[in-house]
Amino acid sequence: MEEYEWIRSRRRTLALEITRDCWVVVRSPLRTSRAQADAFVAAHKNWIARHLDEARRRAAAAPPPPAAADIAALKERARQVLPPLVAAWSQKTGLCPTGVKITSARKRYGSCSGTNSLCFSCFLMNSPPQAIEAVVVHELCHIREKNHGPRFYALLEHYLPDYRARRKLLK
Repeated sequence: MEEYEWIRSRRRTLALEITRDCWVVVRSPLRTSRAQADAFVAAHKNWIARHLDEARRRAAAAPPPPAAADIAALKERARQVLPPLVAAWSQKTGLCPTGVKITSARKRYGSCSGTNSLCFSCFLMNSPPQAIEAVVVHELCHIREKNHGPRFYALLEHYLPDYRARRKLLK
């Protein structure tokens, strides 16, 4: 049987997770016994094997994480490029953020807080200029529309009719 980390919490069901570093995690209700957790893992051994193989392949193919100096350089470039771009699009759209922040987030290129502060990942700087502009306008549109509903996309495509093509450049 596969080794696993067992996390008990106030949940109702058992769940399996394969982490990025190829570790199996079992989440279970507080009342679950070790024998029940073991039986759950044994019952899902094929699923675990398949997803562990996939996670290992992904980990082997992934580029090494960027060095601190590379991240610092990307952040500096983002500080030079993004605020003027936000200001220019803010003037065109009439949507004004309360602030602009640069982070080293890996999972998302941008976000808009409930207080209309925009946050951008420095890794956005690895994208083409048209894609960077699309992310900026996307986050500015969240100032007016906080969700991804039809009105949000209508507003976004009003300012960037080629938004869908630009978005493909991010992938």
